[in-house]
Amino acid sequence: MTIPEITTEEYQQRRSQFAMRIGAHSIAIIPAAVELYRNADVTHSFRQNSDFYYLSGFNEPDAVLIIIGGDAGEDILFCHPYDPHYEIWNGRRAGVEGAIDTYRFARAYPIAELNKRLLELCRGKERIYYPLGRHTHSDQWMLHTIKEMYQNHRAGFHYPEQIYLPNHILHDMRLHKSHAEIAVMRYAAAVSIDAHLCAMRNCHPGGSEHDLSTDLIHQFHLGGATHPAYGSIVAAGSNACILHYNDNCATIADGDLVLIDAGCEIDCYAADITRTFPANGRFTPRQRDIYSLVLQAQKDALAVIRPGKSWNDFHDSAVSSLSQGLLDLGLLQGSIEEVIDKKLYQQFYMHRTGHWLGLDVHDVGSYEHNGQWRHLEPGMVMTVEPGLYITENCSAVDAQWRGIGVRIEDNVLVTPEGNEVLTQALPKEIDEVEAACAAL
Repeated sequence: MTIPEITTEEYQQRRSQFAMRIGAHSIAIIPAAVELYRNADVTHSFRQNSDFYYLSGFNEPDAVLIIIGGDAGEDILFCHPYDPHYEIWNGRRAGVEGAIDTYRFARAYPIAELNKRLLELCRGKERIYYPLGRHTHSDQWMLHTIKEMYQNHRAGFHYPEQIYLPNHILHDMRLHKSHAEIAVMRYAAAVSIDAHLCAMRNCHPGGSEHDLSTDLIHQFHLGGATHPAYGSIVAAGSNACILHYNDNCATIADGDLVLIDAGCEIDCYAADITRTFPANGRFTPRQRDIYSLVLQAQKDALAVIRPGKSWNDFHDSAVSSLSQGLLDLGLLQGSIEEVIDKKLYQQFYMHRTGHWLGLDVHDVGSYEHNGQWRHLEPGMVMTVEPGLYITENCSAVDAQWRGIGVRIEDNVLVTPEGNEVLTQALPKEIDEVEAACAAL
């Protein structure tokens, strides 16, 4: 399967759209990520800043994107120049020429010229859009530039007197996915599904969480991913009750459930999938009860997702379903209204039912507008991930329930007609999960 690509033309269109949204007499300054050192002179694997990448498609460190606002806006990239000596040691760079010829920026300059040219570019503008406080490395030169602007005001030059965060414009753009973005996310989902299936097949009592974590990374790379979208969670037994468990080193026992929360990243776009399955291939009766409850809650939540529904509607549906199920199993007492109003369910279900998904695994975009939950619209991509976690030391329930943690998470696209589960191909019905565990 060929990895889908987002075209240079789409990146250009994004920059033009952003320029129109910030309006005339505005300038936006969006810094790239910098290389981070792991130890001594060894760097971590580079991962581009998501906002910068969304507008540029440019995957090199230490660059700065300038967008001049208005209908006839202009995009300018400051980047490292082409350096044959650097290329021998560390790899290729597009250089100033490549920024124009390959990435189609209107202008490009060496990054060393940024400070000299930034004052000129800001002159005569009314507003600066800059993510102040997000990037310590760039905040320093930005604040230095602002200081110079104040000093030059005395000489009669006009500079912006207002600084705005670009989030409310840029993150709203990112929230609504294009056809090309959805194609990349479908691919990331498909690769991640293969990785989960591999882990289900290879899991066995006496093996280790680390073995399965390694299987996931191997499958991600086979599918063309250069990175996982986040640190994989491979949690056996009671470890599944730790929401962000990442030790991934315990031995898997016979009778354990294994919860895997993992997804790969393709072209910086994330998949985020969770499945829970029996290590020995068969759910126990109590495990089956809890799993069935979580699965039904997810189905109830998915049935609600469509344009016009609020962000909170599917969470409320999952909470209602889980609460009723906990009452039916005798794990909670009282009426359904009491369980929900007093949030008694939170001792077993303490997180929300989903989040936005895209260039960041917990993607940008507001969940509320003016104090009201945001309404769903076509093109939004989200996770739907109800769960139940009954810890080993939960004295409120009988011992037979303790140590069971279950989460089921899928990636969901809001469509004009309703929704599409992008990760539907990964089994989650009980008989399908047991069959996947038994497959060779």
